[in-house]
Amino acid sequence: MCGITGVFAPGRDAARLAFFALYALQHRGQESAGIAAADGGTIRSHKEMGLLGAIFDEDILGELTGHIAIGHTRYSTTGSSMVVNAQPLLERTELGDFAFAHNGNLTNTDELRETLAPTTVLQATSDSEVLAKLIVEAKGSMVDRITSVLKRARGAYSIVLSTESELYAFRDPWGVRPLCLGQLNDNGYVVASESCALGTIGAQYVREIDRGEIIRITADGLESYHVEVDQAQPALCMFEYIYFARPDSKFNDRSVYMARYEMGRRLAREHPVDADVVMAVPDSAVAGGIGYATESGLPYIEGLIKNRYIGRTFISPDQRMRARGVHLKFNPVVENLQGQRVIVVDDSIVRGTTTPRIVALLREAGAAEVHLRITSPPIKHPCYLGVDMATYDELIAANYTVEEIRQKTDADSLGYLSLEGLIESVGRKRETMCLGCLIGEYPNVPAAHQLHAARA
Repeated sequence: MCGITGVFAPGRDAARLAFFALYALQHRGQESAGIAAADGGTIRSHKEMGLLGAIFDEDILGELTGHIAIGHTRYSTTGSSMVVNAQPLLERTELGDFAFAHNGNLTNTDELRETLAPTTVLQATSDSEVLAKLIVEAKGSMVDRITSVLKRARGAYSIVLSTESELYAFRDPWGVRPLCLGQLNDNGYVVASESCALGTIGAQYVREIDRGEIIRITADGLESYHVEVDQAQPALCMFEYIYFARPDSKFNDRSVYMARYEMGRRLAREHPVDADVVMAVPDSAVAGGIGYATESGLPYIEGLIKNRYIGRTFISPDQRMRARGVHLKFNPVVENLQGQRVIVVDDSIVRGTTTPRIVALLREAGAAEVHLRITSPPIKHPCYLGVDMATYDELIAANYTVEEIRQKTDADSLGYLSLEGLIESVGRKRETMCLGCLIGEYPNVPAAHQLHAARA
């Protein structure tokens, strides 16, 4: 749950381009952000806790000179939320300095940490620093060092790395977390977690970076290297399609928006209900809601207006405001809801704490009936590969039946999209996706790690 970008743009202000690319990826992490820039001889970096717009101004960006830049916006899954864990990380080798930014989550961090030299000092608590130190301690060229990491590290990792004069990007051999390549009109290149970041800075989408692929970009152009790892099968995270990615992004030329739209259409066929209107919980469920309305022939309405500026704030509301819960985030459109039998489309129910409040809010606004429709199957298992999903004890679908969940949410009916319907909507083969949170089978997570994480 992080966003990363890398820019190689001769003759241009790369840090500024990275800033706006990160802005498009802010939904992937709001705890901290940072940018490192290189000018061919020196790397300069700035990172802080908080949102991107509150961290960087013209003066700070003006100090980050150079035609190469990498950036990171963080949501922690391994390592606590503190500035020492903010990225990019800066490291030094006999080859020179490098900056490093990581999206994902390792599953053999402890094992890798034990292989580091006794003299190696870890200042942070994240798996990202362990990865960076592995590169520091490896031998050979930078490509050789990255290759050694790809052969040893397990879990999910998409990474951008900048030396003083080169940009690298690489992706784990399973391809769990997304990473794509774009090209600027003036022969520059951009890599980013999602394609939505490319258009923001005028780059053209080229392709996804392959699983196990290393991209090296220098003044001479782009080179690609592929690293084969035994038994590594493609496993892009399905939750990227369900919720996490921005709807205007695409993976392997498949629009996230259209995948969610198809989820809604399929859901309407699987779980029809006699109702008056269809609405969606903003924002990630909107495409699914429109798809459901289209397939059912019912009018689509705005039932909730989302306050987009209150989501992640470091200022806590007082206790009386906290008690209002979902009211802080959503306001109902009473005129659209009064007396209506409402179908509410949402992307998922994870812990089951927000959904009952949404149902109550709609009833308070005058909805005669509230029918929940979810564009994913029940989420019954934790994620060990980079999404802060929850533990077995916290996951409502791991502990209750669909009917019991309906009762707990106080909905008049509840329907989940089938696994088959989800896979068909996404348009990918089942064996190319990670479905761990849905079926409990993970592409590269040792059983011991699962047990340890479940107990933690």
